Amino acid sequence: MKYTFPKDFFWGAATSATQSEGRELNDQKGENIWDYSSVKYNHRFYEGVTTEHTSNFYKEYKQDIQRMENLSFNSFRTSISWSRLIPDGVGEINQEAVKFYRQMLQEMKQKGIQPFINLYHFDMPMALQEQGGFENREVIEAYRRYAECCFELFDDLVACWFTFNEPMIPAEAGYLHDRHYPYVVDFKRAATVLHHIILAHCEAVNVYKKNYKGKIGIIMDIIPVYPRSQNPADLKAAEMADLFYTRSLNEAILKGKYPSELRNVLERYNQMPEVTPEDLDLIEQTKIDLLGVNYYRPRRVKAKEYLVDVTGIFSPEWFFDDYVMPGRRMNTSRGIEIYPEAMYDIAKKIQNDYGNIDWFVSENGIGIQGEEAFIKEGMVQDEYRIAFVKEHLQWLHKAMEEGSNCLGYHMWTFVDCWSWINAYKNRYGFYRMDLKTGEKTVKKSGLWFKTVIENKGFD
Repeated sequence: MKYTFPKDFFWGAATSATQSEGRELNDQKGENIWDYSSVKYNHRFYEGVTTEHTSNFYKEYKQDIQRMENLSFNSFRTSISWSRLIPDGVGEINQEAVKFYRQMLQEMKQKGIQPFINLYHFDMPMALQEQGGFENREVIEAYRRYAECCFELFDDLVACWFTFNEPMIPAEAGYLHDRHYPYVVDFKRAATVLHHIILAHCEAVNVYKKNYKGKIGIIMDIIPVYPRSQNPADLKAAEMADLFYTRSLNEAILKGKYPSELRNVLERYNQMPEVTPEDLDLIEQTKIDLLGVNYYRPRRVKAKEYLVDVTGIFSPEWFFDDYVMPGRRMNTSRGIEIYPEAMYDIAKKIQNDYGNIDWFVSENGIGIQGEEAFIKEGMVQDEYRIAFVKEHLQWLHKAMEEGSNCLGYHMWTFVDCWSWINAYKNRYGFYRMDLKTGEKTVKKSGLWFKTVIENKGFD
């Protein structure tokens, strides 16, 4: 069977500023929470790799964009670094950053690669984090001014903007589960951060729509939930996992209101953040043009096996246990399940529950540890990545044939990049990066992906 995609389908890859740009002498970049934490809490980062160089995109953007053209990309997503553009988060603009981003965007345009530009990818300027980051309502206004600045400076070169990448993560990983700086463990503070991020998103969307003509949206991390069984207790567990980790965010953004069940639970356990009637009006009135969906793994859950200690720290995990399904396919490098069929389920959910909004796969990929073991004759023979992408595209194609408005597919990532606390432990790229020499070489999957783009599909 041939899997054919539309001729104007977006094909490409995604990365972020912090994970790819690196830093150069006299670049005038301000410090963000990753620059700070990867040094101050260096023991938390795999092999102690900091943000200093990452994948050298700041220095090598022309060569990297040529590599994108070599693979026939027609689009590419990255982010603007808030702390590079406005070193203190508010105030003076770094003209070196303006020059870099304009030159980078012009280079993409010249190569026929459409930039998808994201404003925030986990990288709060340290000066604002010291004022509370998104826990502080005043930072919403700082973000709005930053977004306005980006639109003014770069909108002539950008037709697709995104406010946030995976807005759940700064709240959940930074304020509840002790994975990202500031390493807080407090649900109510996490809920406050998420609410303020949603408000910041709304402010940016509204500023854009009043003054500009392109498209603006958001990138969501979707982890579809599957219950262990049809037992009512397992179904309830799945419902609660979905309520906290998916619906709490998706319904605010895509339906204009928080689920009433969420408010009921949070009020019962005294975990409601401060939410004003004006906040709810703003959320209700804000509509996006384009949704990005990041999908890597499913979430499988079951009913709780033991009573919760209610004197402990409130958490969504009070209402469900993770379920380890026998026989599941695993990416053992990451310790996560491979389940391509969920791509279809996500597409149908968007089609049936969220008005069939225009959307695209903004991230999907497989990170492998020790990829050097697969190098033959100078090239990574990553057949596993080809198989992974092919299976996910097959399920996506099925949903599109049934009417899902999916407009594109972006792989994570283009060149092996620095991956937060895992640094370079797991490799995701179409190009391999040699950490000692900085050399970037195409993998077999990159050449295969090029044929998919040029043939508008595959057999």
